[in-house]
Amino acid sequence: MDATDFPDDLVQTQHAWNATYEALAAPHRRDTTALRRRLLRLSVRLWWHPYWNTAPSVPAARTELRQLARTRGTVRAA
Repeated sequence: MDATDFPDDLVQTQHAWNATYEALAAPHRRDTTALRRRLLRLSVRLWWHPYWNTAPSVPAARTELRQLARTRGTVRAA
């Protein structure tokens, strides 16, 4: 599967999920409730995105999406 097959909104949602997860994992956070709620909303969006109805291998595609979002996030941070 080619990484360009993913819709932009799906990649952006995965990137937002990663960022929220990292923020929640940071020590001494006070806004954990808001972060948990955001993580839950993003998880629902990721899980039920219409793209998964057309993906040939959903587990493999989900893994590739996570990797793509991580690499794009690393490139943006650099």
